[in-house]
Amino acid sequence: MLETFVIPILGSLLAGGLIGFEREYKSRPAGLRTHTLVALASTLLMLAAARQGDWDITFFDTQDIVTDPTRMAHGILTGIGFLCAGVIFRHGFSIQGLTTATTLWMTSALGMLFGVGLWGLASVGTAVTLVVLVLFRLFYRYLPRRNDIDVIVRLRGDGATSGQEIEALLRGLGLRAEAVRQRLLGDADVLEVAFKVVSPRGLHLETMVDALRGVDDVRGFELAPREE
Repeated sequence: MLETFVIPILGSLLAGGLIGFEREYKSRPAGLRTHTLVALASTLLMLAAARQGDWDITFFDTQDIVTDPTRMAHGILTGIGFLCAGVIFRHGFSIQGLTTATTLWMTSALGMLFGVGLWGLASVGTAVTLVVLVLFRLFYRYLPRRNDIDVIVRLRGDGATSGQEIEALLRGLGLRAEAVRQRLLGDADVLEVAFKVVSPRGLHLETMVDALRGVDDVRGFELAPREE
């Protein structure tokens, strides 16, 4: 009883809890409870699938029972795909939630490993997942990389400032700016221009804010650094 059910269930709860805690700490859409339940559900289903001979089902006397736990694994991974899709969303030009979706998929895989008795592999997989989530984030801070920012500027529709002038202003700050969308709002009262901007690592958003606030025709703007 202990090795058959208790250890796999406790292992999946611990694995899902640790991964979920990291996501909860980062305030992601799926956190501690979601990851823990995903791991637990995967473990329980695989425990049941591996013991189909114990199912309380009446079969014909001449009918053979063929156990195939891999079919349950396929069903779990298919179902978890729908759950993962729910945490991926688009904000501006950015796609967010990919890492959280991946951790849900990974948590489900770890739960299945605990369910089929591969405790060592599941434990190593849990540790490596935490290393990727925690230590890689620390390394990421010091890697040479560019900062991608989604910039939306709203100008007076009848003003003298055009989208090209705002683009030139951003380039004057040392940014790589490209206008990707323009549209008129409120019966042509407001011209909204969206830019994809690449900035040096050391540039602060306050520099861009001060520059845009200095333009008379600017009615409002949004700066959204892209994340995962």
